[in-house]
Amino acid sequence: MGIWRREIFTFLLLFSVICIIGLFTKLFFLLTLALMTIFLGRHLYQLNRFEKWLRTGGYSDYPKTTGVWEEVYYHVYRMKKNNKRRKKKLSKMVDKFRESTEALPDAAVVLSAGDEIEWANKAAREVLGLLASDKGQRIQNLIRFPEFIGYLKSKQYDEPVILPSPLNNRMLLAVRIINYGVGLRLLLAQDVTQLKQMERMRKDFVANVSHELRTPLTVLKGYLETLEDMDNGESALLTSSVRNMQGQTERMQHLVDDLLLLAHLETKNKKHEVIDIPALLTQIFHENEATVEVGRIELILDSNAHLLGEENELRSAFTNLLGNALKYSPDDTTVQIRWHQNENGLMLDVIDKGEGLTAADILRVTERFYRVETKRDKKISGTGLGLAIVKHVLMRHDAQLIIRSELGKSSCFQCVFPLKRLSE
Repeated sequence: MGIWRREIFTFLLLFSVICIIGLFTKLFFLLTLALMTIFLGRHLYQLNRFEKWLRTGGYSDYPKTTGVWEEVYYHVYRMKKNNKRRKKKLSKMVDKFRESTEALPDAAVVLSAGDEIEWANKAAREVLGLLASDKGQRIQNLIRFPEFIGYLKSKQYDEPVILPSPLNNRMLLAVRIINYGVGLRLLLAQDVTQLKQMERMRKDFVANVSHELRTPLTVLKGYLETLEDMDNGESALLTSSVRNMQGQTERMQHLVDDLLLLAHLETKNKKHEVIDIPALLTQIFHENEATVEVGRIELILDSNAHLLGEENELRSAFTNLLGNALKYSPDDTTVQIRWHQNENGLMLDVIDKGEGLTAADILRVTERFYRVETKRDKKISGTGLGLAIVKHVLMRHDAQLIIRSELGKSSCFQCVFPLKRLSE
């Protein structure tokens, strides 16, 4: 018989006895009141003992008792022992986590919801200059770079922020924040000094080589033009050779120009001038319309918005997008350029009805020198740098490139500018 059934059975048995006695003695009410008082007093006494046991922590052996209260003590005691065991196991896991993060080469700092330091590993103390006594301090009071404070307040942690180390200005750190748990964040700082030096060396190398190539290319073009003027058409081999050399020289010239433009975009300071985008698009439209069939390009200006930015950079980006759309779509199809605005920002759409892109190609088309591998009836010339230039120009204008495409049907390259770039 269960403990609760036994408790109820005992109460009903005593109540039955009182009913029988009360039938003969006419003391039913008094006897019932006495029974209820005894039961209530017993349970109040047990509640008092139970509260005292919990007040002391409930870790000692529970008081000896009988009935349902023995079951209550037993279950609570077992729960406390299980919780103690889980807490001990969790404490060991936390210790192991701290040991493992102590061995990490990257700095790791646990931040609370209020930006206070909860814990930091050894690398954080060496790279960020944090001390064990800094626990509870707000991280902004210790890392005071405006870029970091703005990054922390922005709540946008998709990309890291590059900062010098507070202990060594020559050391560059890529600082990233990761949200986890309830209001907790993990700050990671990685030493990227060597990586940035290599990137700077690569940029300098590309810029220097591209610059040095311009002079010999100019000389070659000059001699080829002289040979072309001297060619009287009597030698088919000479004519063909000169044309092939001119074509390859022009191709090399375009490649050098694009590399220099990319190097320029990566190093020059940003400009903020008011740009009449409808006028710029109209000019690009007329320049390209003269080289293709009439009606091949459709310009739609649904907004008269002006942008803050650099006109030559945007001209290069928009021209590259239009040029790609014309090259990679059939000659009998229309390429649409649309300038419009909504609550999300200012947008330029370049839509074609060309060969389209796969999902894998969409992820890589903005990489330098990436060319989509597909079988075509005609060879399409290009340097593979056009969309890389577009990407860099948009990044310098706080914009992004969104590509939507269906293989074999159409593609839409959308430039999305934030409303903060809108100029009145």
